[in-house]
Amino acid sequence: MLGQFLIALAAAFVAVAVALGLLRALERRGRPSRNALDRDLEPIVFLFQGQRLVDATGPARALIAALPGEGEWPRLIAWLGMRLPQSEAALTDMGQRARLELLGEGAAPLKLLAEDLGEGVLRITLADPRAENAGILVDSLSLTAMEHELEILRSTMDHSPMLAWRQDVQGQVTWANSAYLQLAEARADGQTVWPLPQLIDLSARSAGGGALGSARRVQVQIEDSSRWYDCHTHEVAEQTVAIALPADAAVRAERSLREFVQTLTKTFADLPIGLAIFDRDRNLQLFNPALIDLTGLATGFLTARPTLYAFLDRLREARMVPEPKDYRSWRNQMSSLEAAASSGHHVEMWSLPGGQTYRVTGRPHPDGAVAFLFEDITSEISLTRKFRADLSLGAEVMDALEDAVVVFAANGAMLMSNRSYAALWGGELRPMLGDHITRWSQACGESPGLAGLCEALDQRAGEMTLRGAMAGPEGGLLAWTMRGLSGGRLVLSFHATVSPARPAAPAQVAEAQPAAERTEIERAAQEWAADERVARELAEGGQEKQRALQG
Repeated sequence: MLGQFLIALAAAFVAVAVALGLLRALERRGRPSRNALDRDLEPIVFLFQGQRLVDATGPARALIAALPGEGEWPRLIAWLGMRLPQSEAALTDMGQRARLELLGEGAAPLKLLAEDLGEGVLRITLADPRAENAGILVDSLSLTAMEHELEILRSTMDHSPMLAWRQDVQGQVTWANSAYLQLAEARADGQTVWPLPQLIDLSARSAGGGALGSARRVQVQIEDSSRWYDCHTHEVAEQTVAIALPADAAVRAERSLREFVQTLTKTFADLPIGLAIFDRDRNLQLFNPALIDLTGLATGFLTARPTLYAFLDRLREARMVPEPKDYRSWRNQMSSLEAAASSGHHVEMWSLPGGQTYRVTGRPHPDGAVAFLFEDITSEISLTRKFRADLSLGAEVMDALEDAVVVFAANGAMLMSNRSYAALWGGELRPMLGDHITRWSQACGESPGLAGLCEALDQRAGEMTLRGAMAGPEGGLLAWTMRGLSGGRLVLSFHATVSPARPAAPAQVAEAQPAAERTEIERAAQEWAADERVARELAEGGQEKQRALQG
């Protein structure tokens, strides 16, 4: 009886155990795995210590890998700043808060949960409020980030003035930006055609032997105008990506520069001054035909762009530089010339062995360049020397005259005088006529003769000749003659003797006359001079009448 009871109890225990096992197996089979559910709904969580990423979930790493920039923390903060403007300041300074929750608004809302775990460890959890219960948490945020990045790229390309397109190996355009489409529509009279036309033939580049990736300038014709582009190409996934940058401004600048250089070249070609421009390395870069004519150097030598010292050595061989005592002094002189020309304006006179004289001018140019100008001033130097010789001869002739002669300008300034004038009146000669009158008055005293001279000087009757007499500085009698010159100038001469045609003239008195008799002597001399002038005028008038009768 007892044995049967134990057997029944054991059988019941085994049946219960089997039933429980079956129930658990059925429950496990009908319910998904916890790990699979967690993996499908794995959140976006970042774990930072300071600004260093120490751990992150799979979706979090995928999100941050898709963001542009350098460093995990700056990239995440920049991405969050576009959706949650207050996130950067809040995450940087958590203060005493152990938990921070931010919720963004807009078309793509974002929920941020930041938790301070202590010891500088910060856990950041991101979620999409719209998809928290939809089971697509990870894909929603990643897709939003990628769509936002795609929108930025599309907007950038569509607002760019450059042409961008892709074409396959057959040359068909598979993608183009807005600028390319607008240009294609302009060439097709506002119609959009597909496939898109190839505005720039990239095969011509390959046929010309150019490598992909290098730039070339192309011209696109649109109606009556043309546009220039700098085209860059490269290969991506068996397709050619081309970018054409507008180059109209560069083409206009190059054309203007080319025309300016041509104008300068024509101007330099007509200059009689030789021009030689050396760059910062002192190689000849530019010269004009006058340099060949002045120096006699061969055109081939100049077009080979010689150095400055080779140029000067060739001039020395052609005897077109001043002959130095030795070669060392010559090199030192040329080094000084180059240094002075590169630092500022420098001028030298070269007296050549052939009798010519050159003026060599050195001027610095931007970027360390230097220009030399060679000018033949032989005729100018000869004219200057002749002019100086004429002036010297005129001064010698003036000094050889016995009469005291002085010349005044229209404003009364003394222009010149001779030695006899300085010996007659003595003292330092003053520059103005008033100073001379004062000197005459001091030397001779006030007298009617001096008053007559002053009156004649005040009148200055054109280019007439006036004569008179006055008392001399030593008691003698001075005859003066004033002649008007062009430009209001006048010449005044003093002569200490009187013509012997009138022996009884009062001027033929002894030099040592008392001062009381000097006035009477001058009056008589004035009357004598007036009578002589009237007689001469009558004689000249009679001669003219006689010539008229004979004619």
